[in-house]
Amino acid sequence: MLRGSLRTVTLRPRAGVPALEAELNDGSGVITVVWLGRRRIAGIEPGRAIEIEGRIGAHDGMRVMYNPRYSLIP
Repeated sequence: MLRGSLRTVTLRPRAGVPALEAELNDGSGVITVVWLGRRRIAGIEPGRAIEIEGRIGAHDGMRVMYNPRYSLIP
């Protein structure tokens, strides 16, 4: 489980599928978070604090988490 704030949120299609991509800064570094098949998620915006949970992988030398479970932190 990681907790931090979103630095950027961008719509970037991957292999012809819509994908909402965000950079989460958790204090120890940055992880790219990708929700495949999504163009927008309510509350997911730059500066928002969230908690995510899922499997961390690597893509092009960067940490990435696909379709994580998430909670918005008020």
